[in-house]
Amino acid sequence: MTADPLSWLDARAAERVDAGLRRELRPRTSDTACIDLASNDYLGLVRHPEVIEGAIASVRYWGTGATGSRLVTGTTAEHEQLEAELAEFVGAEAGLVFASGYAANLGAVTALAGRGALVVSDAGSHASLVDACRLSRARVEIAPHRDPAAVDRLLAERREERALVLTDSVFSADGDLAPLAELHRVTRENGAVLVVDEAHGLGVRGAGGRGLVHECGLAGEPDLIITATLSKAFAAQGGVVLASERVRAHLIDAARTFIFDTGLAPAAVGAARAALSLLRRDPAMAQRVLDRAADLARIAGVGQPDSAVVSVVLGEAQVAYDAAQACRERGLSVGCFRPPSVPEGTSRLRLTARADLTEDELATIATVLGEVLAEARAREVVPA
Repeated sequence: MTADPLSWLDARAAERVDAGLRRELRPRTSDTACIDLASNDYLGLVRHPEVIEGAIASVRYWGTGATGSRLVTGTTAEHEQLEAELAEFVGAEAGLVFASGYAANLGAVTALAGRGALVVSDAGSHASLVDACRLSRARVEIAPHRDPAAVDRLLAERREERALVLTDSVFSADGDLAPLAELHRVTRENGAVLVVDEAHGLGVRGAGGRGLVHECGLAGEPDLIITATLSKAFAAQGGVVLASERVRAHLIDAARTFIFDTGLAPAAVGAARAALSLLRRDPAMAQRVLDRAADLARIAGVGQPDSAVVSVVLGEAQVAYDAAQACRERGLSVGCFRPPSVPEGTSRLRLTARADLTEDELATIATVLGEVLAEARAREVVPA
């Protein structure tokens, strides 16, 4: 018996340091001069005056907190307005807002799966979908990344009556797109339901930012469920499930992350509604994100991106970490993805485009990335 039952934490921390995998918090200031290529503020609306005013107006009217769960005191008229507006925007029948995108995925999957069901999840699915699989009590199969044929086989071989197929629409590490049309076809042919996480697609892909589901002509399909977050393109906080009315009713009855969590705060509701209104008025914002992403890819010397995410693989974790630090020291904030977020040997800088990046900022980005990537690539070890 050891005198300190948590002494193993010190050894684990030392292992992470040696592997270049130690995480640390970096509080940002409101007046930072860094150019932001790390956040998910794809439309550049976090500081937009109308979005800020939308949050303030909701706080003035409803107060600072939701005060309880959605089923008790946490639902306001504005929550239901946001749900209706989001559903109409993406072409779904109904919407249900959760306190976070993570909670939306956990709630949807666990409420729709359960014992006696099969869940098939893409190998690249977001951590929230991975955790949803673990909590679902269903039999779980992991399909190779973007492989509808494998999904078809797993569904066809199943013994269970019910089945869910889970995928991101835009995968967060590489920014690549799910083959939604093919996935929906094999899902329908096998009597299953497709759940698509549009966290990185909404506001960026599709006509006016309506998402990849809409772009693929699948909006409103009764056997397709969309989950999304309000913390990226919509510059707020929270998550949403967009589906049929009967799915919404079932989640209200059965989704534990909806029933037992405090409702989304009024400020986030008001901000998200304002951001959605701005996107409706200026739908070209979505295309501007993709245009800026193409600029970043050209600067970084990587292939044409399909989303706001530009992934620059550098190999070893320490190489990527040092490159991110070097960027920050030169006034450029970038994401740094290391295991377990990405596979061993594929650590990377993750650049995220914003619709409001200026030509002057792009020129600075070109200078900084040119210097930093030249240094990093002299050290990189990338798998063949």
